[in-house]
Amino acid sequence: MKINLIAIGKIKENYIIEGIKEYAKRISRFAEFNIVELPDAPQSKTPEEQSDIEGKRLLEKAKGVIVILDGKGKNLSSDGLASFIEKKCIEGSGEFSFLIGGSHGHNSSTKAKADLLLSFGAMTFPHQLFRLMLTEQIYRALSINGNLPYHK
Repeated sequence: MKINLIAIGKIKENYIIEGIKEYAKRISRFAEFNIVELPDAPQSKTPEEQSDIEGKRLLEKAKGVIVILDGKGKNLSSDGLASFIEKKCIEGSGEFSFLIGGSHGHNSSTKAKADLLLSFGAMTFPHQLFRLMLTEQIYRALSINGNLPYHK
């Protein structure tokens, strides 16, 4: 299995980088895990243009099952995410791409390419912290599917 986390922007805080590295190491027990950081669109563009540019960049790098993180997406429990991944694997999918957009979110044409629009709820999270949270949830889902005691 291969899992790609593709995000707009770079992580700057060392404590978040270290947390992501820890979960990436744990994920590597189950899957090849890659993080792709893409640049923000130019600030001189309108928010709509920024979303268009960033969406195209994200989709160019996405492979396999595309999961787009979006506040208006489907709320899944950790067990629900594990079931989604397991179902897609049973159907023959071996690669997943989780896409985190920029500050203006994803446009409708980017969202239309998703196999799953996934929400972590109605709250707004900083993109850097969210990347750590997503990495942990991917590890949790894989540990659930691997029958490990991590998820209680």
